[in-house]
Amino acid sequence: MSLSSFITAFDNLLWSPIPVLQNVPLLGWLSPLAILLVGTGIWFSFATGFIQVRKFGEGMKNVFGGLFKKSEKAGAHGMSSFQALCTAIAAQVGTGNIVGASTAIAVGGPGAIFWMWIAAFFGMATIFVEATLAQKYKKVGDDGHVTGGPVYYISAAFKGGFGKCLAALFAILIILSLGFMGCAVQSNGIVDAWRTVAEHANLDEGTVNMIMIIIGVVLAVIALLIFVGGISAIASFTEKIVPAMAVIFIIGSLIVIIAHANTIPTIFALIFKGAFNGQALAGGATGWIISQALSKGVARGLFSNEAGMGSTPHAHAVAKVDHPVDQGYTAMIGVFIDTFIILDLTAFVVIGSYIAPNLTNAEIFKPDGTLVLTGANLAQAGFSSLYGSFGNIFIAFCLTFFAFSTVIGWYFFGATNWKYLFGSKTIKLYAVLVSVCVFFGAFATLKNNGALLLETNDIWNLQDALNGLMVIPNLLGILALTGVAIAVMKEKK
Repeated sequence: MSLSSFITAFDNLLWSPIPVLQNVPLLGWLSPLAILLVGTGIWFSFATGFIQVRKFGEGMKNVFGGLFKKSEKAGAHGMSSFQALCTAIAAQVGTGNIVGASTAIAVGGPGAIFWMWIAAFFGMATIFVEATLAQKYKKVGDDGHVTGGPVYYISAAFKGGFGKCLAALFAILIILSLGFMGCAVQSNGIVDAWRTVAEHANLDEGTVNMIMIIIGVVLAVIALLIFVGGISAIASFTEKIVPAMAVIFIIGSLIVIIAHANTIPTIFALIFKGAFNGQALAGGATGWIISQALSKGVARGLFSNEAGMGSTPHAHAVAKVDHPVDQGYTAMIGVFIDTFIILDLTAFVVIGSYIAPNLTNAEIFKPDGTLVLTGANLAQAGFSSLYGSFGNIFIAFCLTFFAFSTVIGWYFFGATNWKYLFGSKTIKLYAVLVSVCVFFGAFATLKNNGALLLETNDIWNLQDALNGLMVIPNLLGILALTGVAIAVMKEKK
């Protein structure tokens, strides 16, 4: 078996529907990780009395109530609550919102978006618990800085050698998944989007490859400079870039959606029908599409909002708040912004653009009705339906900031676990290794005689698989601490 086949098979083992359930009504879509993620979200929704509904207003107040107040400076004591949220959103809002959403629609049809909504709704309860526990069990590291995350609450949940082994396993997985492969995926998404821009400019292959190498080097160098600046540089970067990039993308997307406003009722119809009837974007209804809508919706939903994955608690742990629950409320809004705002904008542009009656879809669909374009290219085509060639540039620009901010956030999450395993004195080595991975992701977009030098699907599949493996020790930890989380929640009046 080739490495590519092994990665695909392993990814399918985690995310594909369980064979014995495939013919069972309403259960045929369930994959091992879907059961874990959605099941945990449902469990915490009931355990907390649907905290994502009851305290949604409190979370919005925490996030936007002091938006225009001067933030506290980050330092040895951590970040302000807003800086922590921006760092979490920086990690959440990345290629998953553009590439991931577009890929889910391409493979599972518009119905995949509905299942992203479901996963995100229940995920808001999960991430509330994650953030609250991260706050409760945060510590001061050997470098004198506040630190926290799943490794600390996993160790608290399971005493002795088992807890230490499970925490170490999580630390290794997140370093590999986010710090290394994840950052490669993000830079791959950036450079792939700019490749589309360059190719539309009719540049020859050699010139395009050179441009891609230059972009990869620039991304890697800038990332390294921010990495070595530590928590202060990371907090300062995310606090400034996240609100700006969100506003630009929201405005650009709303213009396209409003231009195709007559398609909005049809978009909702396609999403809901596709969720239960397997309606593909190009037409046709099959049971296979339903399973793909569900599995890709949950998988890409996780990749987008990261609820249950154990990544964003690292940012929420270092927030300076009066009570652990306060950051739990704030964390819920991060998932809401990521999925119900940013990701939905991409979905509405992509779906709406292809059902607008005045468009020619020859470049989007093959004669058999299957999609020609996927990922960032599919999103670029959607925006180009109104903006023309500028649509390619707009998505490339937005994706650059979205994905690069994710690189910064994921570096921070991985760095916390690197320090946990190897100590803070070796952190510069980790920074260099992550920067190399950023360049590696760009290298994967190079072509030779029209063919990619590396199969980028392998990078995405490996990322999905590693994300899935991270979920297991993290969910075991928070489920074991359900009683603690509820007790902390009840302390907050």
